[in-house]
Amino acid sequence: MSDAEHPARRAGLASQAAVRGKRKAEWLALFAPDARVEDPIGISPYDPIGAGHFGLDAIAAFWDMAIAPSAIDFRLTDSYACGDEVAFIGTIRSERAERATEVDGVFTYRVNSAGKIIALRAFWELKQARTTFIAN
Repeated sequence: MSDAEHPARRAGLASQAAVRGKRKAEWLALFAPDARVEDPIGISPYDPIGAGHFGLDAIAAFWDMAIAPSAIDFRLTDSYACGDEVAFIGTIRSERAERATEVDGVFTYRVNSAGKIIALRAFWELKQARTTFIAN
């Protein structure tokens, strides 16, 4: 199996493409019904109790809150696939209104035997996010 054919890498890349293309239904179809999204892991403005977004309804609500209002781009420098998981290393840039925010991190995806995402976890620190203002 080539690196691009690893099930978790394939699912992660498909997830990123759907986010970049603003294709919510396509993105949600990549997840198992019992999946969990933690982006970022722990307490954040998107997850005030730090439990993650569990199940498709909660993941869809996460999309509406965090992804839908922004233009998001992934600038990944590497990835490592092991077992049923992959870790991507790089920077995510999010543009919303007149503001662009970039975060460096490690972004992991775990899949089940059917290749559906069961865990999407983003390791990044809010205090290290870089925000700039952009002209429209």
